[in-house]
Amino acid sequence: MTTFVLIHGSWHDGPLWEPVITELEALGHTAYGPTVAGHGRGADKNVTHDDCVKSIVDYVESNDLADFVLLGHSYGGTVIARLAEEIPERIQRLIFWNAFVPQPGNSLMDEAPPHYRELFTSLAAATDDNTVMLPFPVWREAFIQDADLETATRTYELLSPEPLQPMADKLDLTRFYQSEIPKSYINATEDIALPPGEWGWHPRMSSRLGMYRLVQLPGSHEVMFTNPKLLAAKIVEAGRP
Repeated sequence: MTTFVLIHGSWHDGPLWEPVITELEALGHTAYGPTVAGHGRGADKNVTHDDCVKSIVDYVESNDLADFVLLGHSYGGTVIARLAEEIPERIQRLIFWNAFVPQPGNSLMDEAPPHYRELFTSLAAATDDNTVMLPFPVWREAFIQDADLETATRTYELLSPEPLQPMADKLDLTRFYQSEIPKSYINATEDIALPPGEWGWHPRMSSRLGMYRLVQLPGSHEVMFTNPKLLAAKIVEAGRP
């Protein structure tokens, strides 16, 4: 059986993986869902991308995790790309689930469509801690459009403001692009959190991985909430040797 380490995306924290972890454990696997520094309610939002990466390195080392499959969702793709540089000897395979794979030297913001860059920058400027809260209409229509209104509302209340700085930090990623760790890309076919076409997830992001395994499933950007059982099955498929 496989050990999975699941890295959440923006506005999320580790406990939100619970439905998926439950399904993975039912299939006989072990899974962990750490919270990235600066994320979750009550967290210190004054963090850099390096702080985010270090928090997961510390988690892995303190739990003595090795030979695991590392998955990153959305923003979490930027974190696992850096973890592949910092702790490659511990990672069996990387899985990017509708995740950012930045070009060398780019930040996540560089990879986001202009309307998101403008929205996030203006929202952060209006706060006293340089954070962004995703507006509910964007969540409802672009992130979790496969849910009913009650589910969309309930899950939105689980989110928390996102620190802007880790999204704006430039990432070198030279070592990541030289890495020979096997890679997979999970693509939810109705995911429009990035608008399809020029700015879409697949093949724009996935093609940057070089040789990779593609696994697809129906669903939105938040299929972790709307169909955790199917997502868990696809994670196993993406993570198998």
